[in-house]
Amino acid sequence: MTNSRLSRLPPWASRWLGYREHPPNEPPYIVYLWSFIGAFCGLSVLQAIFGQAQYFIDREVPPILASYGASAVLCYGAIEAPLAQPRALVVGHFISAVSAVCITKLFGLLGPEKFETLEWLCGALSTAVAIVIMQLTNTMHPPAGATALVAAVDKDVRALSWYLLPVILLSSTVVLVTALLFNNIQRRFPVFWLQPIIPPTAESSTEQGDPDVEAKSTRPHQASRSSSLTLGEVP
Repeated sequence: MTNSRLSRLPPWASRWLGYREHPPNEPPYIVYLWSFIGAFCGLSVLQAIFGQAQYFIDREVPPILASYGASAVLCYGAIEAPLAQPRALVVGHFISAVSAVCITKLFGLLGPEKFETLEWLCGALSTAVAIVIMQLTNTMHPPAGATALVAAVDKDVRALSWYLLPVILLSSTVVLVTALLFNNIQRRFPVFWLQPIIPPTAESSTEQGDPDVEAKSTRPHQASRSSSLTLGEVP
């Protein structure tokens, strides 16, 4: 979802999706205030869903995964960082959960006793594989590495098996929705949804015939030519 598409929406809608004609420049105390409110409310909602809803209690879902505490630092505190944007948040956690579940399933084929002996290897391999996949898909989200590690070495989380995947998707969605709500009251989030907006470079401007860029690029050649002519006139 690019800024050009968001600009077509009504202002009351595009604002809550991170679109601004002019980026806000808020004083530091505003940043601190909404970072606190966003993190407090976002993590409270997340724990209320998984810790109080009987549906999740019956399935022994942990009230919260520790990795989302680290995500809160990015998504409420460092909201302009590329690592905090929606694509990295949602896809990064999901990739890490998938890699951890797949690898623990493979290690589980060795038997319970052997698995306990190699649990450390399972956790390290799950995290390493998750990092590489996030690099390949350009969805790097550092807290997601903790998701892969916890899913491999924590018995309660590992017991969820494939059910961990919808839990991760719901957790990431809750963090994203609360971040959109609290970060867009006086700040702006996200900076981008899928791909960062790359400003045009001088090279592309020259190719398009930008007169200012062309003039700047020809000045060194003109200067060197004039200096060579001057030297040639000296007897």
